[in-house]
Amino acid sequence: MNKKYFGTDGIRGVAFSKLNSELAFRVGIAIAKVFKPETIVIGQDTRKSSNMLAYSVALGASTLGVSVKLAEVVSTPMLAYYSKEKNMIGVMITASHNPYQDNGIKIFKYGYKMLDEEELAVEKIIDEAISISDANLGLVTLTNEVTEIYEAYYETLHLPQTNLKIAIDTANGATYKIAPRMFSNYSNNYYQIGNIPDGENINLNVGSTHLDAIIEKVKETKSDLGFSYDGDGDRILVVDQNKVYDGDMIIYIIAKYLKEKNLLKKDTVVLTKMSNPGIIKSFNKLGIKVSLTDVGDKYVSNEIMTNGYSIGGENSGHIILNDLLPSGDGVLVSLFITKILTESKMTLASYTKDLEIYPQKLINIKNVDTNILSHKDIINALEEAKKELGEDSLLLVRKSGTEPLVRVTVSHKDELVLNKVITKLVDLITKLGALK
Repeated sequence: MNKKYFGTDGIRGVAFSKLNSELAFRVGIAIAKVFKPETIVIGQDTRKSSNMLAYSVALGASTLGVSVKLAEVVSTPMLAYYSKEKNMIGVMITASHNPYQDNGIKIFKYGYKMLDEEELAVEKIIDEAISISDANLGLVTLTNEVTEIYEAYYETLHLPQTNLKIAIDTANGATYKIAPRMFSNYSNNYYQIGNIPDGENINLNVGSTHLDAIIEKVKETKSDLGFSYDGDGDRILVVDQNKVYDGDMIIYIIAKYLKEKNLLKKDTVVLTKMSNPGIIKSFNKLGIKVSLTDVGDKYVSNEIMTNGYSIGGENSGHIILNDLLPSGDGVLVSLFITKILTESKMTLASYTKDLEIYPQKLINIKNVDTNILSHKDIINALEEAKKELGEDSLLLVRKSGTEPLVRVTVSHKDELVLNKVITKLVDLITKLGALK
């Protein structure tokens, strides 16, 4: 059954339009009816529409007697951790890496994103007629507990002090306050950009989808490392003076360290079907098995939880360190990488010198009918492309779960073959899917 509201990462859409106060109010009611919680917690990023949506969800839930804690601006991983620790439903108002005009609603069930059947149950209530009478209103209060509990957790990790010079880009988003507070505990030598949110500049030429900003800062300050987060703080990409390290490479760094310390459970990592085939071969050389899931961090999370693995993620930068926190956390991952390099006295380049990455391209095709992927000519072309690419390659063509476009991803050790295949597919999809 297709879902009406939920995509790959919660409910998302243009704020004040598709995603308005009425829909958010209905989500609050649905949460109250489906989960019957005594209390829920709501966090948000820095978009100018986030207050409206947070208060509307709170109103819907409290109308049915649910108490609501408003955490205001916190990162998604902070909210998820609090949700787990308090065994509570958590709601995060964010559109992650999208521009400020968009927003979204992510629901966490005791620290973890809902499964498909739970999202369908919520959707069913959203579309029901609203009938409320003699309501026993729940109490709505502000709370700083989410931040306090998150900071207290880091004290249990015993992370080392570091002399590495570090730059961080907080994307004018949800980590703009918490990231420097955490780094100041372990480093006296860090720089921050993307730390002046105004409601409209979240992800604007900064953050993990605009790496030029952190690359420039790393070069300007001669930093050893640069960490760039997305708008809600659950995604991270890393740079040094010469190179960008994506999510696959970050997982490689951490998994290699855990394997050396005999801390990698079942000697397995979880990646998605978009992961580079070269890195899968590199993991095999380390004696590390790879479990592949569909694209979407909720699928990665479910695979990790179901099988008790230590780490998994997406090459976009969602990295879950399951032995530490229940969701992707850019700040935690960046401090863990800092720990690895500080302990080993190695650079990112030297730590990853044996890592083989195949050429890979991702092309986003806009202004096309996304249903064209079921066209027989497209299906035949994909079969031909698979044969031409052969083994140890990647071919993934899919509708975006968060934006109206088709994503085509191809990876192959021979860049000429890669370019030939992806050009042919993109041209065909563009031609057949052209909107009239």
